[in-house]
Amino acid sequence: MKGWLILLIAMTLAQTAPESFPQATISNGRIRAIVYFPNAKTGYYQGTRFDWSGMVWSLKWKDHEYFGQWFDRYDPKTHDAITGPVEEFLTGADSALGYDEAKPGETFVRIGVGTVRKPSEQAYRRYETYEIVDSGNRTVNKDASAVEFIHELDDKSSGYAYVYRKKLRLVKDTLVLEHRLKNTGRKPISTSVYDHNFFTLDTQQTGPDFVLRFPFDPRAMRPLNGFAELRGRDMTFLKTFERGQTVFSEIEGFGPRSSDYDFRLENKKTGAGVHITGDRPLLKLYFWSAWKTVCPEPYIDVSVAPGQESTWRITYEFYDRR
Repeated sequence: MKGWLILLIAMTLAQTAPESFPQATISNGRIRAIVYFPNAKTGYYQGTRFDWSGMVWSLKWKDHEYFGQWFDRYDPKTHDAITGPVEEFLTGADSALGYDEAKPGETFVRIGVGTVRKPSEQAYRRYETYEIVDSGNRTVNKDASAVEFIHELDDKSSGYAYVYRKKLRLVKDTLVLEHRLKNTGRKPISTSVYDHNFFTLDTQQTGPDFVLRFPFDPRAMRPLNGFAELRGRDMTFLKTFERGQTVFSEIEGFGPRSSDYDFRLENKKTGAGVHITGDRPLLKLYFWSAWKTVCPEPYIDVSVAPGQESTWRITYEFYDRR
């Protein structure tokens, strides 16, 4: 009983605490969103896995909610104590920029986070929170319906430097994420990026009311273990998830066209729908779901040579399927 009481208190605090973090509310009359600001001391998220810019605590379109807390336990430095849509930059199969070339005690770079210290010779661990040596310079520009985050970082010891801009704009029934990564260092930036999304449509528990739709014939490369299955171009859920249950698989079947970056997630019970499109071809695609969130994870290549710039855009169109 005591354990459940502690959990209940922790969840209550997590739900009522958002106003204590740096944030802004933006609206265009159709959509209202609460967006958290990055801050190394007082920000909601202080982990080293995900980009600190553009985390949405709440986004409401008509009577539907699309983002929010999907996890029970909150700690600002836990790698996934974060709400969507958020992005992670990766170098190679599963590493960080400059990690493999750095010696223990030297630094590497987490784009959107800062300069980070390598503690030992062990392989990079995405879910570990590393020591941040320099969080860089950050600027936030806001107007009524948009907020722009600018992150400037120069890690002279490793030779990596960049100016990263990420802008969230509300346009009619859509949220548009615009990105611009300029390489201002002496070394090429070799990186992919994916959006984890962390959708929480109307706070519904993951189950048979959800469907994820693809524009191509998808193939799951891992068993879905009775939680979900592919029926034609749809991912359907076979049972209601309980706390702690997850399903994960790489998805293949897409081609080299940017038109394959096109997904629809719908809840048949509440009617909430979101149409996700990108302007870059898919590099990889994963699917992960837990009891309170459904997450297509599309990867794209955004590598950029010194002095050059890479740009990409993701659009979320909100609708009611009923």
